[in-house]
Amino acid sequence: MTVASAQPLLQVRDLATHFPTGAGLVKAVDGVSFDVHRGEVLGLVGESGSGKSVTGFSIMGLIDPPGRVVAGSIRLEGEELVGLEDEAMRRVRGKRIAMIFQDPMMTLNPVLRIDTQMIEAITAHEKVSTQAARARARDALAQVGIPSPDERLSAYPHQFSGGMRQRVAIATALLNRPALIIADEPTTALDVTIQSQILAEMQQLCADTGTALVWITHDLTVVAGLAQRIAVMYAGRVVETGPVDDVLDHPIHPYTQGLLGSLPSAGTPGQPLAQIPGSTPSLGRLPPGCAFAPRCGHASDRCTREAPAVQPFGGGREARCHHPLQPVSAS
Repeated sequence: MTVASAQPLLQVRDLATHFPTGAGLVKAVDGVSFDVHRGEVLGLVGESGSGKSVTGFSIMGLIDPPGRVVAGSIRLEGEELVGLEDEAMRRVRGKRIAMIFQDPMMTLNPVLRIDTQMIEAITAHEKVSTQAARARARDALAQVGIPSPDERLSAYPHQFSGGMRQRVAIATALLNRPALIIADEPTTALDVTIQSQILAEMQQLCADTGTALVWITHDLTVVAGLAQRIAVMYAGRVVETGPVDDVLDHPIHPYTQGLLGSLPSAGTPGQPLAQIPGSTPSLGRLPPGCAFAPRCGHASDRCTREAPAVQPFGGGREARCHHPLQPVSAS
């Protein structure tokens, strides 16, 4: 695995992204903080509605009004992205940060050939000849395992399978050699064999190029084999962070423990799978105190009144919990 550098490539601090609605204010992201280092893979994990995808879109500057980042800081290589003018953010997006979406057709235009789209993605940021841009596009397709890349450049998206379209989307994200890639569940719709191939290729690309990767997913098994560090989100907040093996082997937060316990591999054959009781709360009507308290077997009266603060647990681990499953660090 790649050794992380001392200075984080990406620093997210107290990020808050809210959406006003007719039913009230939805706090989709509410005080999220984490770092990502060069060459590092961070798994951002949580159930649907936890705020993990909105966190990714906030970093990319892709929150559509009336939603907006209302507080916090997003620093890429020391540069503050929150509040950046649209034109300046467009220069960052695709060049220094790229995003891979769950649906590759959010990246690919169905009526344009692949070479047209990839060449345009390069020339939007660099003054290079069409021939040089096409050669780079061909190399990017080969890099993600697409056979006969010269021939496939002339194809249209509908002429590719779902797995190959996702590979094209990944190749497009890599074109400008970004420092950071945010991947929003890009392998969820693919079969297990194709998924494992793409995961292995992404891991190798990060190790070879030093590109950092934020992998957004609900699947802990994917994170276990891909990431070096993990951040677990619940109801718009990060509730636990740390090295992936430590978090998965010895969770601190009861929610993380519940996610792990609900995995099929953790169950007894022939017996019902374990479940976290209840359901995720509406982000527009969060309960007071800890948002997980209504579903938590460890909750006390304090949990229903007082939101827990982030506490250190040693070894690069942090969690928000009044009743952690591991002792708080003395440091």
